[in-house]
Amino acid sequence: MAAPGSSPIAIAFEGVSGSGLVPTPVLLAGMLRASEKVSDLIFSPGRPPQVEIHGQLTAVDVSGASVLSADDTRRIAADLIGTNKQAINTLREQGSCDVSYGLPGMARFRVNVFIQRGSCAIVMRVIPTVIPGFSSLRLPPQLEEVAQVRNGIVLVTGGSGSGKSSTVAALLDRINNEHCYHILTVEDPIEFLHNHKKSTVHQRELHSDAPNFVLALRAALRQAPRVIMVGEIRDRETLEILLEAAENGHLVLSSMNTVDASKTVERIISSFQPAEQQSVRDRLAKTFRYIIAQRLIPRTDSGGRAAVVEILKSNSRTRDCVEQGERPGRTLLDAIKNSENEGMQHFDGEIAKLVRSGIVDLETGLCFASNATVLGQELARN
Repeated sequence: MAAPGSSPIAIAFEGVSGSGLVPTPVLLAGMLRASEKVSDLIFSPGRPPQVEIHGQLTAVDVSGASVLSADDTRRIAADLIGTNKQAINTLREQGSCDVSYGLPGMARFRVNVFIQRGSCAIVMRVIPTVIPGFSSLRLPPQLEEVAQVRNGIVLVTGGSGSGKSSTVAALLDRINNEHCYHILTVEDPIEFLHNHKKSTVHQRELHSDAPNFVLALRAALRQAPRVIMVGEIRDRETLEILLEAAENGHLVLSSMNTVDASKTVERIISSFQPAEQQSVRDRLAKTFRYIIAQRLIPRTDSGGRAAVVEILKSNSRTRDCVEQGERPGRTLLDAIKNSENEGMQHFDGEIAKLVRSGIVDLETGLCFASNATVLGQELARN
């Protein structure tokens, strides 16, 4: 429904046609051939089709698609949305919508269509057809232990484009390979396709399979899953249900847009009313198992970006920080540093290693650091 006081956005897809633009599947295929490292496709009126490679936008010359017109982007949007009436209504009422789109034999996409200055713009995130493994993502080997966690909450966090979805998919695939579980996912939209392996996997997509996260998750608690994966935690109601699921013995995997482990805990607690916050601290302290935060940092050799991972694991120190709150000398960062022998690691420690090894230059490392002053002082001493 449109927000109170707002009116539906005027956008029509009936009878749309571009100005001689190549068919959408041909256009997408041509853009993907620009590089094996394309992460996003972007369509904007007044600009040529663009791809993002290692965080940088590059125009792509595809026959018949130079500078896009508003009619061109509207036709591409219509092709991507197809007959999904729910998505069309959401776009008209809210100004943006999410859908998934597949290009047979090449790739799948998570698509966001949105209205800007009265015309359609489109961002398509490329989803690999093959689920990435730990080695290809260069994840710390100790994260393989996550597949052995039997219950509780595992969160993967980071900014947009930091690789959260790929890491969650790799963790879920490892569980699928090693355990005979019932796995249920709720996504908006479905990204990686998980086949049945040792586990049985059911994937539900918002709008086509369920109207919203809350109803889908309430139903999930009655569908006997051992593992519940939610594509992204967006609101307090979803957090409440996931805490309940973890307390009932389910293993919950999800992601959040937060910059590090400490900010993730802060974000969760602050999602609730002050009167509820201590209770939520107690519940989260008992149920969280891992908070895995990610950043992608440009490499010095122009070979793309290096993944930097912060790992917060549940132990007596970290649970105390979550339950009692952080205070001087008892922060989550202190707990991580004091628990490196248990496989924990923090961002600045990992960035320092990359700078010392020459994989990342000093200026870039300081730019991506959690505390540039402290990191700079540490590197200056060595």
